[in-house]
Amino acid sequence: MGLIKRIRIEIEGIVQGVGFRPFIYRLADRHRLRGWVRNTGRGVLVEAEGESADLEPFLAAISSEAPPLAVITALRCMELSPTGEAGFAILASGDGESRAMVSPDCDVCPDCLAELFDPTDRRYRYPFINCTNCGPRYSIITGTPYDRPLTTMASFAMCSACRAEYENPASRRFHAQPNACPACGPRLRLTTAAGDDVAGDPLDGAIRLLREGRILAVKGVGGYHLAVDAGNEEGVRELRRRKQRDEKPFALMVPHLAAIADFALVDETEARLLSGTERPIVILRKKEANAIAPSVAPANGYFGVMLPSTPLHHLLLRETFDALVMTSGNVTDEPIAFRDEEARNRLAGIADAFLSHDREIHTRVDDSVLRLFQGNPLFLRRSRGYVPRGVLLPASQKSVLAVGAELKAAVCLTRGNQAFLSQHIGDLQNAATLVSMDESVAHLQRLLDVQPEMVAHDLHPDYLSTAYAGGIADLPALAVQHHHAHLAACMAENGLEGETVGVIFDGTGYGLDGAIWGGEFLLGDYRGFRRVGQFRYVPLPGGDAAVREPYRMAISWLHRAYGATLFALPLPFLADVGETERGILLRMLERGINSPPTSSCGRLFDAAAAILGVRSRISYEGQAAIELEALAEAGAAGEPFPFALSYEDDRQVLDFAPLFKAMTDELLAGGCRAGLARRFHATVALAAASVCDEVRKNSGVNRVALSGGVFQNRLLIEEMVMLLRVRGFEVHTHRLVPPNDGGIALGQAVIAGWSNVGNNLISIQD
Repeated sequence: MGLIKRIRIEIEGIVQGVGFRPFIYRLADRHRLRGWVRNTGRGVLVEAEGESADLEPFLAAISSEAPPLAVITALRCMELSPTGEAGFAILASGDGESRAMVSPDCDVCPDCLAELFDPTDRRYRYPFINCTNCGPRYSIITGTPYDRPLTTMASFAMCSACRAEYENPASRRFHAQPNACPACGPRLRLTTAAGDDVAGDPLDGAIRLLREGRILAVKGVGGYHLAVDAGNEEGVRELRRRKQRDEKPFALMVPHLAAIADFALVDETEARLLSGTERPIVILRKKEANAIAPSVAPANGYFGVMLPSTPLHHLLLRETFDALVMTSGNVTDEPIAFRDEEARNRLAGIADAFLSHDREIHTRVDDSVLRLFQGNPLFLRRSRGYVPRGVLLPASQKSVLAVGAELKAAVCLTRGNQAFLSQHIGDLQNAATLVSMDESVAHLQRLLDVQPEMVAHDLHPDYLSTAYAGGIADLPALAVQHHHAHLAACMAENGLEGETVGVIFDGTGYGLDGAIWGGEFLLGDYRGFRRVGQFRYVPLPGGDAAVREPYRMAISWLHRAYGATLFALPLPFLADVGETERGILLRMLERGINSPPTSSCGRLFDAAAAILGVRSRISYEGQAAIELEALAEAGAAGEPFPFALSYEDDRQVLDFAPLFKAMTDELLAGGCRAGLARRFHATVALAAASVCDEVRKNSGVNRVALSGGVFQNRLLIEEMVMLLRVRGFEVHTHRLVPPNDGGIALGQAVIAGWSNVGNNLISIQD
């Protein structure tokens, strides 16, 4: 017999609710070890005793063979004195501080899926089948450690068969907290919009209604979806009418990967993202001829597609539908409904029937949305499947709560060297979304057991998030400039420290001078920044009205390029502007009446979209730019348009008036719209790269971070990255959080974490 040793192993990360304790138990049995394993408030604690030759491979296998849903962030080992105990045991969870990380909600694993459709299995067609390798987590947990009493499954007493699985370390359902079966677990219910039960089997009834073209509210893992047959044009149109959603694309859910080939293009990487445990919506290019109802994604070259993420979705789709529309269960601009009574009240005017169940959702979690960029995911919305995974920070910092900006709200809470972003909350423009944000803050603080030392918010004084931050008693608050936060977010997720050139392109951000920023070049780090470049200010005629009506920005740029003669141009969109309105707009532009200055890149794209006849008015945020990108993708590359770059007030200033004049002249001379749109994208990228060249000459900084919602545009970011790398720049983009305002809370949190505690000041220079 060799030397007997005993070790204690502390493991942190996503190691609860993912089958980690039975994994350790089986591993210890394989290596002939004695001791025990248990959950703690920080993760998992192991004490193992045996021969030294057996302990070493046991320790190595903890990381190399961990369960599929586990993520180990820290593993510490220390030697103890042997005790001589016999056997290896799984002990009850320990008390103490709650520092464990919770797994995101996960898709159905292959083993459960096989059982779901096996007529001989006792869980055949049971919509709540799960095991330690799959199923709901974040949406049902109420506290930590992750044990059944601290989930919304607490009210369901397990039958003897489920209890035997739950207590058997050899079972893949050992301590699977949502474990249940038809005899003891949650049940489906199909009701009319008025709340009356529909006779018969709820699942069969729901499929029948969908086949009839009816609209169903379906309770998923993190909230309700609104579902309709994606091949039924009349049904899709009716859903648009009832939901008050004119043109914004609906998401599609398909039964399996092979079904996508009928209507969209999908490459190997996109297929891998679609079929991962996270089950995000992935943006895929349409096939020209397809059987999907035209109203699913009108005037758009892409479909948002996802695979089933719950057993119920699999049951609804398998051998019944090629695709279902599965859009968030909400009225436009409100958060997704997740409580049953709330869903019935808010969706009764939209849904013909409700397919619900009696397992409570504790935390609403909307679908994640991403597209592919250079082989990596580019998040448009980070939510179900990814939250609450942490983002590793460059260094440990004080705990900060950051509450984001206004659009695409998500909050962030830091703990040590990690930042935890909440799920997508929505646009903070109404009371319902503000309540949802408050609930998300409370839930994150409870799960992470963190009491923040300060709160960070946007510089804009009128945002609801700013008011929310100011209302938190006893916490110092730090206002963070919007574009500085974007820069810091990109730096943080890439683990950067030190000065970086930030190219920040978005629609709206409150500037230090009170203007509306959005085409910005910053030089800075977490402690401060200088504005070293910008798009030239142009008037935003009508203020917020210009965001909804891109033709106003087109007129603003054309006024700069052509002066008052702009209305003589035979552009189609100008024909819709009456004489009276023309006079008003000219006076607004010439006198600066209700026309705040803006350097917004988003509004630049709006102007190009209107001039090229793509979109003069929008029904959802970013519509003009999205459709302009789609047009550009069909165009051929060509010579860039001219632009002007000057040095004014200690910064580079980009003027795109020459671009708009040249583009308009070519359009009126019969130029191809798609080619002009493609050259517009290329010119913006070239102009931005030229500014970076000048900044590098003056500062010596060779590192560039690209952030802001405009960088959701694949054409633009690909062109930018290529141009910058050819010039020898080190280029960093987003991969873990969205480049839009959904990731801005991360930047706010890191800036606040690096700020001086005494005066909460950072260095900024306009």
